[in-house]
Amino acid sequence: MRSIWAIRPTPPDPTQIHPVLNSFADECRGMLVHLAAYVGVLALFVIIGAHLWGELPESAGLEPAAKPGWSLATRSYPAFAVSQFDLHGKTETYEIFRHPEGGRKDVLRWAAQGEKPVAELEIYRPCGESSGSGPAIAEIAARMNSEGSHELEAAGVIESKFGPVTLLRLAVDANDAASCLGFIKHLDEPNVRISGWSCQGDDMPARRAAVGCI
Repeated sequence: MRSIWAIRPTPPDPTQIHPVLNSFADECRGMLVHLAAYVGVLALFVIIGAHLWGELPESAGLEPAAKPGWSLATRSYPAFAVSQFDLHGKTETYEIFRHPEGGRKDVLRWAAQGEKPVAELEIYRPCGESSGSGPAIAEIAARMNSEGSHELEAAGVIESKFGPVTLLRLAVDANDAASCLGFIKHLDEPNVRISGWSCQGDDMPARRAAVGCI
């Protein structure tokens, strides 16, 4: 009869792996496979995005360009005519300017051949751009004297069939009895601004009369 001390348990085989460890290893391998697939798809999207970005035009993604300002409308028809305005030897020119917001300016000028204009009349019908337009008096000053002072001062008022018209003159010509005269008149109905200037006449009364004729 064998002694109880002779029965010993068989030691585990070191070459065998516990089933739990096998399951964990399988899960790790599956996770790595999924992670590799995810990274591959992400890299593919990055490559496609970079290619599409390179195909975009240079202007894409930029802010829209500002709308242009006034431009000469060569296909528009004259809407006004000035009669009984006698300027001997002077030629009348008629230009029409339009704004993208809907405004229109009809500009008439009188000048001898090859010389600077001696008179100008502008009929301005504002629209959406009127809120962003510059001061009317500053515009008239620049048109009267594009190379010098743009400071105007009041030069009286004349009556016209449109009502009282404000006269202006350059401050540098304040002591000149024959200085050029600017004028401006706002009408509410229709919404129109009439402005311009004249250098016709040898003295102030003659120039006031010339503006009245315009």
